[in-house]
Amino acid sequence: MNKTSTFLALAGTLALVALVLGMPRAVSPTPPAPPQPHIATPVPPTPPPPPTPPAQASNGSLTMTSRLSHPYITLGSSDEFVTVDVTGAEVPGSQRSPVNLALVIDRSGSMSGYKLAQAKQAARQLVNLLRDEDRLSIVHYGSDVKALPSMAATSSNRARMLQYIEGIWDEGGTNISAGLTTGQNQVNTARREYKVNRIILISDGQPTEGVTDEQSLKQVVKNIRAQGVTVSSIGVGTDFNEDLMQAFAEYGAGAYGFLEDAGKLAGIFQKDLQQAATLVARNVELSFELPDGVLLGEVLGYQAHQAGRTVRVAMPDFSAGQTERVVARLKVTGSAVGQAVNVTGLKLTYTDLLKDGTVESTASLSAMVTDRMEEVAAKQDKDATVYAVRARSAANLQKAAEALKVGRRDEARQLIQLNQEMFNEAASVAGAPAVAADMAEQKAAYDEYEQAQSSEEVNAAVKRSKSKALKDFGRMGSTY
Repeated sequence: MNKTSTFLALAGTLALVALVLGMPRAVSPTPPAPPQPHIATPVPPTPPPPPTPPAQASNGSLTMTSRLSHPYITLGSSDEFVTVDVTGAEVPGSQRSPVNLALVIDRSGSMSGYKLAQAKQAARQLVNLLRDEDRLSIVHYGSDVKALPSMAATSSNRARMLQYIEGIWDEGGTNISAGLTTGQNQVNTARREYKVNRIILISDGQPTEGVTDEQSLKQVVKNIRAQGVTVSSIGVGTDFNEDLMQAFAEYGAGAYGFLEDAGKLAGIFQKDLQQAATLVARNVELSFELPDGVLLGEVLGYQAHQAGRTVRVAMPDFSAGQTERVVARLKVTGSAVGQAVNVTGLKLTYTDLLKDGTVESTASLSAMVTDRMEEVAAKQDKDATVYAVRARSAANLQKAAEALKVGRRDEARQLIQLNQEMFNEAASVAGAPAVAADMAEQKAAYDEYEQAQSSEEVNAAVKRSKSKALKDFGRMGSTY
């Protein structure tokens, strides 16, 4: 083979190699990848709703503010205190409503002298506060009952009323039931013409004639209230039955007052007239709806009636600006950390005198379950804690007063000391200033119990303690 042939053969080989290396390589078609299952992007779980903050509801002349002592609770069973404040609307610049009153005065022998003289003087001042559009009947009772019929408080009639008061003299026993029913009959003569119908009862003693058993007397007041008439009761001196007189005010949806000095009656009459004349709501009822798993412990300081899962509490009539508080102890169970537990549903129903109709406000409260005790303590509601301790101390104060009354002084002291310990615990949550006045009042009660020696001093201490207990339960506007 000559050189030329060799060269050509080599050149052809190199050209073939270049051709092969320079061309894209043939690639077998890649089969499509098998479909992969769809994996959704992870979505964080919805956090449970936070516990309910203090809730406020108002659809009319009353505002309901509710809160829990412990917005966070632990697993298992816990005591939960629910506090509900109900406040009457302020009505700036409005004129007071006309009132239809019966003043029922105890003139039994025990009222003789200073007490009856002061009661008559207070009645005179009440008459002078009335306007032409108001009505008044003056009833006085001993063993029997006498009355000046209900009449419009015109100028000439006010003169008749003042003259009638002069003729009231002490005599006989204490026929409270007859005094109340006579007052009711007098108010009923014009009841349908007035939005505000009220009996103001004053007594210094125990019922000795007529209906004398307590349950029957309470029923008399319930019947009066059922007809739309409010009953306020004022106890004078230290010998009256304070539990019975307090019950009259509660069942009568009115106010209760304790006066050692009859000379202060005029101020109480004026206050009760003002409260009656600025009435904004009556037939007021607060109800608790208990979810499954929530149990009622007690409603502190009020008569409560439970039917199924509903607990009803009757409240007094409300005047403008008046505030009353209800504290209830519930047993709540937390079953899972992070779970929101429905504690209670609340409903406030009443006859709104400003809207002239029935109004209903509702709210609901819930708590969060946690496994961190420090979170429970950190989130504890300071105000609700103080309100709950105050109501619990009121129950102890009532017991202490009863113990003192029957001579069990050591028991009375121990109950007040227990109250001091509870307020010390509340101070660790809410701060010492929040309970400073409460601590001072407990010390004053302790000192008074120590110093009370005579039966009159003991009776006075008992009545002061029970009156204070009513306010601490939350009956702030209906206790004078």
